[in-house]
Amino acid sequence: MTDGAPVLRLPLRDEAATHALGRRIAARLRGGDVVALSGGLGMGKTTIARAIIAALGHEGEVPSPSFAIIQTYDPPSVSLPICHADFYRLDDPAEVEELGLDDYRRDAALIAEWPEHAGGFEFDPACLSIRLEPADEGRIAIVKGAKDWQGRMP
Repeated sequence: MTDGAPVLRLPLRDEAATHALGRRIAARLRGGDVVALSGGLGMGKTTIARAIIAALGHEGEVPSPSFAIIQTYDPPSVSLPICHADFYRLDDPAEVEELGLDDYRRDAALIAEWPEHAGGFEFDPACLSIRLEPADEGRIAIVKGAKDWQGRMP
């Protein structure tokens, strides 16, 4: 994370702070964006994804796509089409092609949990990378915005 892109270190002391981060991301999200969520098990990746989707208007359940791998949300239940993916179960990044991810992503924003299992998205100019790590009180989100996120960081 040293290529000159802005990097924020945001403390997430509790679930309310995690939800607030998700809402801030949703307010800035555009079609074609990627929100890449990484960190260990139980760090809050799905919590942020759920907060983003809820802030975009979805009122129903937001299941973790751990087994389905990809879950989509389309208007009118959300204001922006969303593709929520959990790549944890992929053994090889080449498997992403078999999933047809590009088809799901047309005009949609992608929320990607475990992006490193899919080969990563850090070279996508529309990628907002968020690494969640344990901290003294709760967690810390290390947020890096690629070129398209400059000027609209959460």
